[in-house]
Amino acid sequence: MENNLTKVRSIADYQFGKGVGAQLFPDNIEIQYSPRTGRIRYINLSGERLATLRPTDGVLSLSLKAAQFMAKNTPFAKCFVTVKNEVSRFVAAGGDVFAVHVVKVDTEVGVKDEVIALDEESNVLAVGRTVLSCEEIKAFKIGVAVKVRHGTNES
Repeated sequence: MENNLTKVRSIADYQFGKGVGAQLFPDNIEIQYSPRTGRIRYINLSGERLATLRPTDGVLSLSLKAAQFMAKNTPFAKCFVTVKNEVSRFVAAGGDVFAVHVVKVDTEVGVKDEVIALDEESNVLAVGRTVLSCEEIKAFKIGVAVKVRHGTNES
């Protein structure tokens, strides 16, 4: 278990920035393993999912609970995309983030990175994966920047 906790924290540090793993995953997390492969699959805290370890590329997909924790406690993390307040309801409802609506994006964000979409007041709207890199998001005025997986107001 200890070795797997270290592994999960290391992945989070690699993915979101140094120090995020220890903040996001305390010692009392529960790790669920795939019954078929025996590999780490889900990371839970008090019965609630924090993240899923994607078997295809070995990185973490965040839950909204983890995103809200990170927005409050790890402002140094490198995974935030801020959108205009006028489209925040659309994004929170599960709609994708378009490049034209992005106000700010962390410079380390690349293509297919896991990101947290925030409004201009730093409230969590959604979690998803980028379709464009940081430079492309800033340069483009058309197209999807983030494919949203979960919005905070999805029905």
